[in-house]
Amino acid sequence: MLCSRLLRDLLGRRPSSIELDQAALEVARLEYPDLDAGHFVSELDRYADAIASRAQDLSDGPCFVRATNAYLFGELGFKGNDDDYYNPDNCHLNRVIESKLGVPITLSVIYIEIARRLAKPVAGIGLPGHFLVRYDDGDFATFIDPFHSGTLLDVEGCCTLAQTDSLDPEWLAPVDKRSIVMRMVNNLRQIYFSNRDSARALRLLDLLIDADPAGADEHKQRAVALMQMKKIPAALRAFRRYLELSPDAPDRERIEEQIRNLEFWMASRN
Repeated sequence: MLCSRLLRDLLGRRPSSIELDQAALEVARLEYPDLDAGHFVSELDRYADAIASRAQDLSDGPCFVRATNAYLFGELGFKGNDDDYYNPDNCHLNRVIESKLGVPITLSVIYIEIARRLAKPVAGIGLPGHFLVRYDDGDFATFIDPFHSGTLLDVEGCCTLAQTDSLDPEWLAPVDKRSIVMRMVNNLRQIYFSNRDSARALRLLDLLIDADPAGADEHKQRAVALMQMKKIPAALRAFRRYLELSPDAPDRERIEEQIRNLEFWMASRN
C-alpha cells in the first residue's frame, strides 16, 4: 500500500498527526505514485507567504479574505472546472495546484491550508452537493465559495447554492479533517464506478479496508469492482466477508443469491 500509515490512521478514526494537505496528497499518490509531496506543500507555503505580504492587515478578517481571494482567484487564476467537472484530476490536489482547476472540495482544501499556515480561522463546510469554507474570527464571519472565485455568501446564499429553502444547521457546522478526506475519497470512488474504472475503484476500496477492515459496505463495493474485473473467486470472498460483517444487511437475500450465482458459474467452469 502506497499511502502512509498516518493517512490510514486518519481514515480509520485512529489518532493521526497528518495535516490536511498531506492527507490529500497521499490520496493523490494512489494515482500518481511518484508525486513529490514536498513540492506541493512548498507551493502552499509560497501562496501563504504571498498573501501575508499582500494583506495590509493580516489580523483583520475582511482584509485577509480580500487578499486571499485576489491572490488565489485573481493572480493565480484558480477556478472551478465547470467544463470537465467529473475529471478525476479535479480531486487530486497535486493536479489542482498544477492546473489551477478543481472541484469545490479541492479548492477549499487549498483555502483551508493557506489559512492554517497564517493562523486564520477557516473551516470546511460540507453542504450537500457543494463544499464551502467559512471564515469566523468572532468579529467577522462569512461563507466563502472557492469554486466560484471566492464568492462571499450568507446563509440565504448557501441555501440557494444547495438548492433548498432551508438548511439543517448541521450542514453549516465545520467538518473535521477526516470528513474532508473521506468526502474526497468518496468523490473519486463515485467517478470511478460511474466510468466503470474498476481497477482504480479497487485501489481506493483497498485503502479504506486497510484503514478500517470492519467497514462492511467497502467489502461489498470491493466485490462489485472485482466482479467487473472478472476476478470471481476474490469477489466471492468479498461478498461473504460483507455478510459476515453485516449479518442483518437489508440486501442479504440479494447478496446470497449473487453468491449462489457466482458459485454456480465457477462450478460450471470446472
